[in-house]
Amino acid sequence: MKKIFSVIAGGCLLALAAAQVSATESLIFGITLEPYPPFSMKAGSGEWQGFEPDLVRALCEQMQVQCTLKEISWDGLIPALQANQINAILNSVSITPERLQVIDFSKPYYQTPATWLGDKSLSRDTSPAGLKGKQIGVQSSTTNAAYVKQYYKDSSLRYYNTQDDINADLQSGRIDVTLLDALSVEPVLKAPGSENLADLGNAPSDPLFGDGVGVAIRKGDTALKAKIDKGLDALRDNGTYDKIRSRYFSMDISAH
Repeated sequence: MKKIFSVIAGGCLLALAAAQVSATESLIFGITLEPYPPFSMKAGSGEWQGFEPDLVRALCEQMQVQCTLKEISWDGLIPALQANQINAILNSVSITPERLQVIDFSKPYYQTPATWLGDKSLSRDTSPAGLKGKQIGVQSSTTNAAYVKQYYKDSSLRYYNTQDDINADLQSGRIDVTLLDALSVEPVLKAPGSENLADLGNAPSDPLFGDGVGVAIRKGDTALKAKIDKGLDALRDNGTYDKIRSRYFSMDISAH
């Protein structure tokens, strides 16, 4: 009797998995309204460009599904996923223990350190003691924000909706330093008005930064996770991932 029940239960699970795969023939990926070059930015035509929109299109082509991008504020991405308004998020969402309590992730598709960027006149000591009393700007609801909130209690913290707003205040001197993804440092330093800024080095490895960046999916959607993982593996194996990566970054950012 137990064996018969196991067969029936297994059949139900397969049917459920098949239904989930079928439901993903058309996918909606959430993307934050706020540009985050070179990961995501809008062309003059209004089309999303950058490393992650390009990767979404390649992944969907590999999975042979139709995909659309839905613009949502950064803070609203995970709530929209949980509310079934979107199917997935491929938008620099770090895999952290806190997030794993409410959503699932694919395998990581990139991993880079967090880097301090600030005025050239600052000391290279970016420890909590070294930045005591300094104005630190970070994008809200990010692992960088969680990190500075945890350790930089003697600094003045300012939270922003977009990295562009942080960069503007950094260039004008309204804040002293920011913590951002290492891949975003070079574009900022090359931008007009950044002559007074410098790369102040990477933050030390910390569990608050998570285990790389993955595609966020709803809790328990194992069929979609398997499909995305298989698609990401295929893009790495056939060279498409590196082709996309090389358009925007010179360094290897793949999560091994």
